[in-house]
Amino acid sequence: MDRNSKDHSRKHERIDTSLSVRVSTIEADRDPWTGRPYFRTSQETCSNLSRGGAFVRTGELLEPGKRVLLEISLPNGSQVEAIGRVAWTKRALERRGVELDAGVGIEFLGGASSQLSALADFVAQRDDTRGDT
Repeated sequence: MDRNSKDHSRKHERIDTSLSVRVSTIEADRDPWTGRPYFRTSQETCSNLSRGGAFVRTGELLEPGKRVLLEISLPNGSQVEAIGRVAWTKRALERRGVELDAGVGIEFLGGASSQLSALADFVAQRDDTRGDT
């Protein structure tokens, strides 16, 4: 039961993953030189996941508060879409030649109930498997 005590302060249990995720901004940014609006889309890796959010490894850090669309590819070939908000960012640090993960913590705000149910089922199934070891 040690694993639960470590995550005691979390609202939802997190699982470690290595899932492909497409991150797209919902609100336009403004190009500082031209003033033109633009949207960002990038293919990244989700390294941990819960029913309430995800950590996405990326070198393109988004500002906290920025709303995004996440398209997460599950191992069974299905894709889950969720709307989220960047809750925090983590800059990469290098310590003794080892680069630590940079990325963003994203809190899920909503999505289709079937999509969010598929996500919750995936997390629960992986968490149950992890608990059997």
